[in-house]
Amino acid sequence: MKNTLILVLLLFLSLTTKAQNFNYGAITFDDYEFDRKTIDSNANAVVLKEFGTASIQRDDNTGSLELIFEHHVKIKIYNKEGFKEANIIIPTYKDDTREETISDLKASTFNFIGNSFIETIMDKKAVFTENRSKYTRLTKFTLPNLKEGSVIEYSYRLKSPNLFNFKTWEFQGDIPKVISEYLVYIPGIYNYNVSLRGFQKLTDQKVELSKECLRLSGAAIDCSKITYLMKNIPAFIEEDNMTAPSNFKSAIYFELSDVQNLNGGKTSYTKTWKDVDYELTSDKSLGSQMKRKDVFKDLIPEITKGTTDDLEKAKSIFYYIKKQIKWDNYYGKYAQDNIKKALESRSGNVADINLSLIAALSAANLDAEAVILSTRDNGTVNKLYPVISDFNYLVAKVNIGDKSYLLDATEPLLPFGLLPLRCINDQGRVINLKKPSYWIDLKASQKTVTNYILSGKMTTDGKILGTLTTHSLGYAAYNKRKDILRYSSADEYVEKLDERLTKIKILEHQISNLDSVENVLTEKYEVEFTVNDGSNNNQFYFSPFFINPISKNPFNLNERTYPVDLGAASDERITIHIALPEKYQLLEKPKDMAIALPNAGGRYLLQTNLEEDRISLSQILQFNNAIYQPEDYLFLKEFYSRIIQNQKTEFLLKK
Repeated sequence: MKNTLILVLLLFLSLTTKAQNFNYGAITFDDYEFDRKTIDSNANAVVLKEFGTASIQRDDNTGSLELIFEHHVKIKIYNKEGFKEANIIIPTYKDDTREETISDLKASTFNFIGNSFIETIMDKKAVFTENRSKYTRLTKFTLPNLKEGSVIEYSYRLKSPNLFNFKTWEFQGDIPKVISEYLVYIPGIYNYNVSLRGFQKLTDQKVELSKECLRLSGAAIDCSKITYLMKNIPAFIEEDNMTAPSNFKSAIYFELSDVQNLNGGKTSYTKTWKDVDYELTSDKSLGSQMKRKDVFKDLIPEITKGTTDDLEKAKSIFYYIKKQIKWDNYYGKYAQDNIKKALESRSGNVADINLSLIAALSAANLDAEAVILSTRDNGTVNKLYPVISDFNYLVAKVNIGDKSYLLDATEPLLPFGLLPLRCINDQGRVINLKKPSYWIDLKASQKTVTNYILSGKMTTDGKILGTLTTHSLGYAAYNKRKDILRYSSADEYVEKLDERLTKIKILEHQISNLDSVENVLTEKYEVEFTVNDGSNNNQFYFSPFFINPISKNPFNLNERTYPVDLGAASDERITIHIALPEKYQLLEKPKDMAIALPNAGGRYLLQTNLEEDRISLSQILQFNNAIYQPEDYLFLKEFYSRIIQNQKTEFLLKK
């Protein structure tokens, strides 16, 4: 679970030992023989030491201030699975006028051969860069001559023009760390809000005074010299059903609050929501686009023709925008140009599309607002004060009667009122042109629902012939529609499905409501599969768990320190009725079950029976919460374990 601790920067003197970097290349037998059992016996590699330092300095050539960050790491590799830790990627920022640069990069591998450590220095030619996106460049390299037992070491220096976020320091990574230490020098004229995220706590923190660390316009400026230390840090293990790892990894974050000018004034960077509301509603790429009712004024009568109430009107506009403007797969809270151009070109980013939707709804005299949010992979937003860069997405909100609907017109296969799963991430901020902004919960408006119904009969030669009907709703229907429409036709989809289902043969199919996203998606298949090879018709085993069986537990950690986030509550039901060809006796069967999660968090019900030559199964798997807290984790793990164990049993039928 994410814990946030505000660490106020206080200037005070501390009689403590000074933070110090370790010497490069000074490999010891203690490094080579480090016992991983002291921190994690299953680790493939361990960070022995990690030291970083960050400071604001004046560039002598340009006279501008820049951030100087230095990073030094020593890692012990235990086996071949740990070799991947020698693949290093350093992300840097760039734009049209500014960029971060890497210098003084060195990397070495140390192997113990013939009673001494042999150093293999990485060739500079092994370093290359990759432009990942418009604003991100990656520096990549791999350390040479890796062996099981190697110790690797690298260090580099980064120059950055970005002072607002100073430099984040991640104490926690994908392998354990013995020591991670971060030393920062913050000039007295700079005031940063500093927060520690994550489950792990600092081992130590020291604050000292560093005299005259920076000189500006002839004036000497003192610095806060702050050391953050963490020891014996467990690896952060990612599992399914989670939002961005940055929400939960233990790390130090910085946000610039204000700068004291040398002339006595102060420039504030941390703003109130009142300030931000004015900026956003006045912004030509956000608020001004919300006001562009003129773009749709003449179109609305035709779009809403035949509607009888505001909800129908809103739906007709929603589906019109989805059809008219195709998403270019780019996120954003600002329009790229303007919504008129997006409508004319029939293409746009997230903001182009949803700002068009807001303007169209407003043109129809509906109460529409914008909601800015951060997607699941982008992390949660700061609630203590506005940080606009935290937000990377914009959706629409329409208020009809006493109900509100969150809308995203980028996804053709989602129904009215259901946001894409990527948007279901804590809270968003509602931006209204006339009223103050406010927070809103981002929750799925529908459960993920799937019902499977199989009705069939078993032949004397051990085959089952029957009809399998599947009903899907919510994200289950969205994912299924998306899967089907990847193919040129439903027939091609079924053909590929038949190839994947090696034990089940699809004889005929019918798919209903594929394009009617407001309705339940229904698939109907005539199927044939073998449960008995005919070698013994008098007595044979038969597993009833052939529809969406649970064979693997998604929860395998001994402890999980962050929530299980499913995105939406879910309900899956399986009903099977199979008529037998002759009189059979049921010698063995799966145990009937009725188990539940604490606090009505979910349940699993199973009933199987043989009655009047008819085998039946009824199974219900429900998760009533979208999010389960870390304290619920072991209950979820045990819940799945019991289901999996029971599904290993089969019917034993005897004639």
